[in-house]
Amino acid sequence: MGYKVAVVGATGNVGREMLDILAERRFPADEVVAIASRRSQGTDVSFGDKTLKVKAIDNYDFSDIDICLMSAGGAGSKAWSPKIAAAGAVVIDNSSAWRYDADVPLIVPEVNADAVAGFTKKNIIANPNCSTAQLVVALKPLHDAAKIKRVVVSTYQSVSGAGKEGMDELFAQTKAVYTTGEIEAKKFPRRIAFNLIPHIDVFMEDGYTKEEWKMMAETKKILDPAIKLTATCVRVPVFIGHSEAVNIEFERPITPDEARDLLRKAPGCLVIDKHEDGGYATPYEAAGEDATYISRIREDATVENGLVLWCVSDNLRKGAALNAIQIAECLNNRKLLRPKRQAA
Repeated sequence: MGYKVAVVGATGNVGREMLDILAERRFPADEVVAIASRRSQGTDVSFGDKTLKVKAIDNYDFSDIDICLMSAGGAGSKAWSPKIAAAGAVVIDNSSAWRYDADVPLIVPEVNADAVAGFTKKNIIANPNCSTAQLVVALKPLHDAAKIKRVVVSTYQSVSGAGKEGMDELFAQTKAVYTTGEIEAKKFPRRIAFNLIPHIDVFMEDGYTKEEWKMMAETKKILDPAIKLTATCVRVPVFIGHSEAVNIEFERPITPDEARDLLRKAPGCLVIDKHEDGGYATPYEAAGEDATYISRIREDATVENGLVLWCVSDNLRKGAALNAIQIAECLNNRKLLRPKRQAA
């Protein structure tokens, strides 16, 4: 007997992607329920070859739900996740609400799957920030081999990371450029069409943005608290797919060839690294794919034991929906969770 799975935030970009991936990967669910706010009640969403009617979260009874994939934003998760968890469902949350809670495991299955067993403290598991997820997938095999001391990362993050409103704003502004219409900036603080914005999330007292701080804090929690990391996060006029330029300093020597071999064998990684025109991955190739693509692996001669690489991934998939479902698969594969109907 399979699980009963709820997808909360089913009408959003990530929620719809979660439904698609549940169907694609044939997750062992006997029933999937689409849930959102009251204003979306009755909306149709796709799940494989089925159409689901969205139910309102306000009056939904979660007592027979086994796994809740939560994509309702930080405030929604703070309000609802503890209630859903108390009803006996394991909540896998995509927001930042629980990532820094010591009693909530923060999981990227290719990196720290063993930590998933800690979910029993609060019945909540956190999904990392989209830019962190792809970064640690690339860093993990290199850290195991040569121990990372320091990382300097610059991100080039697509507008889908800001939700449907971000994608709509890029589309509308690009259209306005070609039709000489008025360019309005609502979702982003500056125009995004044909531009770059070195600002994602709110500014903090030290001058970093919250997005940059997330990458620092989450990499330490997922991979190793001893790693020093600094980030500059930039929004770019790309619809789907985050890219990162990563400089890594190691404790022990590691050559580009050794790094390529390690990454080719590592779960979740796909190396495309030819020293020729077009011999690298871009967000266009990554969109709709599950892998973290790694290219441009080379020596960083400015530090001892340094490498530089380029990594790209679909932020809606590995950066959000896919990672959440991989966490659910971990629970199932490790027999950490039994369906309530089976247990009864």
